[in-house]
Amino acid sequence: MGVAQERVTKEKAAKKEATKAKGLKAAGAEVKKLAGDFKFTEGPAADARGDIYFTDIPNNRILKWSVQEGTLSTFLENSGGANGLYFDGNGHLLACQGGARQLVSISPQGQITVLADRYEGKRFNSPNDLWIDPRGGVYFTDPRYGSREGMEQDGEHVYYLAPDRKRLIRVTSDLVRPNGVIGTPDGQTLYIADHGAGQTFVYKVNADGTLSDKQLFAPEGSDGLALDNRGNLYLTTKVVAVYNPKGKRIEEIQIPEQPANLTFGGRDLRTLYITARTSLYAVPMQVRGAPIPVRPQDQA
Repeated sequence: MGVAQERVTKEKAAKKEATKAKGLKAAGAEVKKLAGDFKFTEGPAADARGDIYFTDIPNNRILKWSVQEGTLSTFLENSGGANGLYFDGNGHLLACQGGARQLVSISPQGQITVLADRYEGKRFNSPNDLWIDPRGGVYFTDPRYGSREGMEQDGEHVYYLAPDRKRLIRVTSDLVRPNGVIGTPDGQTLYIADHGAGQTFVYKVNADGTLSDKQLFAPEGSDGLALDNRGNLYLTTKVVAVYNPKGKRIEEIQIPEQPANLTFGGRDLRTLYITARTSLYAVPMQVRGAPIPVRPQDQA
């Protein structure tokens, strides 16, 4: 390859990378406030229709935003201080009940089943966020915010509930305050945000659900995490910060309030929904959300 041709090739590659970096939001898209007047919103999750469920933690409830109708409704009162949410393949909503200190499954009719509330006989700190892998196993973080009184665990860790929902293992023991968690659609890679250390790590997922090959992915922590179909990782800091698969910060999305968590939703997963303090926001995207490993069944 000649020098001139090599230069042209590099310029094309750089242009392609720049186009990707600038092409995350849909052309002309603006961040839109969908609903407000909440206390503290968290844990957005999309169901099979693309509707968004999210929590209002201080008000102890789970809310639903209907994408097609553009309306808000209450899905569950007395939510146990629910925080992170994620739908399983049966259309049941799994929730980290930080107040009740447990991981639960909620049926479409609102019936609650406790999946886990203890590790080695000791109560969890305050389950925060979760992700379901392609086999149906559940990774969830268990930090402790506020008072340490009544804390039974020896630290703040991450756990894995196996697909049989019987075997529970601890998969990290060296993080300061783990919070956001998400994995790749193939189930081979897991990202964990250490909110306490201000760092986000990436792990290899082993066949038994354990983690290995821990590496620093981003030099900042996050409350929530999301992935798009290009493999970009979205963090919530003072803004929505976007990192490409190589760990390079390529874009940020400004939100009127400080974001807490986020997810892709809508029928085509082309809208990014952000919970931010007292409100729920949305922004149309050119990229799609990463394919959901365990796509919830449509309950219509």
